[in-house]
Amino acid sequence: MGGEAVATVSAEDSAMDAIQRRLMFEDECILVDEHDNVVGHESKYNCHLMEKIEKENLLHRAFSVFLFNSKYELLLQQRSATKVTFPLVWTNTCCSHPLYRESELIQENFLGVRNASQRKLLDELGIPPEDLPVDEFIPLGRMLYKAPSDGKWGEHELDYLLFIVRDVKVNPNPEEVADVMYVDKDKLKELLRKADAGEDRIKLSPWFRLVVDNFLMKWWDHLEKGTLHEAANMKAIHKLT
Repeated sequence: MGGEAVATVSAEDSAMDAIQRRLMFEDECILVDEHDNVVGHESKYNCHLMEKIEKENLLHRAFSVFLFNSKYELLLQQRSATKVTFPLVWTNTCCSHPLYRESELIQENFLGVRNASQRKLLDELGIPPEDLPVDEFIPLGRMLYKAPSDGKWGEHELDYLLFIVRDVKVNPNPEEVADVMYVDKDKLKELLRKADAGEDRIKLSPWFRLVVDNFLMKWWDHLEKGTLHEAANMKAIHKLT
């Protein structure tokens, strides 16, 4: 099902950053239904076209990693200016998609999503896989959301939310990441205030804001108390807007 790149490339697509364009056409996302059953695959390009999302109800699997250091500070990234969707917005540590490949389709123990998380943390932030053992990613929940980026692009994702606690060295890839910073709860609240007030041109990704508003602070409390596994609920799929 799906998986074929669009045959013609528009002038707008040609103006796209070369690396981002290649990823858009070559990466095959995992299509799922609203119950997270795999129903096929499709190019990253088509999965993020709002026209396709609205007409064909394309829904793809995604993940969002929240990496904390040993002081329980959360690593945030600012997406690069060349990103096709949501450029220069601040978001959680790493947000991307498991691809339609054997290692990232594994359902048991959510290993496919964990493998994809490890891969993208290397791609985006230069963190070696040996510093991020897959069994240390803790899946906490899943959410389904839809969010337009601009007139053409957007997201419609079934997003796996994972925590990991590791002290790591970060070497951001400028094609993916414009900036990074660690925040404690108070610093994050100040960032939220600035985003709401439109100060310093701060913008947050819609999926990050959904996690902040619905889950993050509660899960962060559990993390600090050492009771994070009590907060995990991988049976439910939270439909959020």
